[in-house]
Amino acid sequence: MTITARVVEDSLSPDGIRLTTFLLRYPRFIHAEVMTHRVFSRNGRSSRAVPVKRLLLESIVQPVGYEANRPGMTSVAPLTGWRKVVAQATWLGMAHLNKLGVRILHGVGLHKQWANRPLEWFGCIDVLVTATDWANFFALRLDKGTQPELQILAGLMDAAMVQSSPRLLSPGQWHMPFVDENERATLTIAEQLVLSTARCARLTIEPFDGNADYAAERARYERLVVSTPVHASPAEHQATPDEKHFFRDVERWKQPHLHGNFRGYVQHRQLLKNHVVADDLYDFDLAVAA
Repeated sequence: MTITARVVEDSLSPDGIRLTTFLLRYPRFIHAEVMTHRVFSRNGRSSRAVPVKRLLLESIVQPVGYEANRPGMTSVAPLTGWRKVVAQATWLGMAHLNKLGVRILHGVGLHKQWANRPLEWFGCIDVLVTATDWANFFALRLDKGTQPELQILAGLMDAAMVQSSPRLLSPGQWHMPFVDENERATLTIAEQLVLSTARCARLTIEPFDGNADYAAERARYERLVVSTPVHASPAEHQATPDEKHFFRDVERWKQPHLHGNFRGYVQHRQLLKNHVVADDLYDFDLAVAA
């Protein structure tokens, strides 16, 4: 089974707040549990975007262990003997039958946004995750009661954070995944934000591979942030430290309304015009409701 975690950008603010971006690969069947952590900014590979033939070539995901059923959400002992053999053979048989069905759907011309869906049960997903607050995630997902595949993922992420050395940022310096040192030295901040946002968005099909086609990245960025509605989630991974000031003798952040789901950082998405379509607070007719 392929479960990987790599730190692609790691930053530290003057206030000691760490902002970390991971590139993850894990079984699609644990994705819903990762999604429950609302402080995360995420972008993931989309079944609607990846060509069917490419997904069909990927390895079949199996459980990390074929373990025996018992009351509750956790297992404690493996299946043995013929039971394990039957369980594994059945799992693999369903996966191959699943792939056959997808080939047929693709062959008759069904769009990949439907044809690819059955492959999710037995496949992996690539996900980019950025956050300032990790303690709750690790407390929950390193616990022995966690789904084993998610526990492995959390362990790899924890180890990667320990081994990574964050870059110290001052206000105005930016956390920008997939922007290399040469680009930081030669491009303006605005140009770097375009590149980082576009490259984070590329994960919809596959992770950024180092191909620096600036014209293509600019065009992708324009499609994201100039379109209606704006597709702003890839702009959540870039941020710069906020500053503090004293207001009525209390130390406060200068721009907390621009932090988004981060703490102590101004998030790129919050600076984009129309980055969210807001509800009209006045469109509810109270007289009718009464």
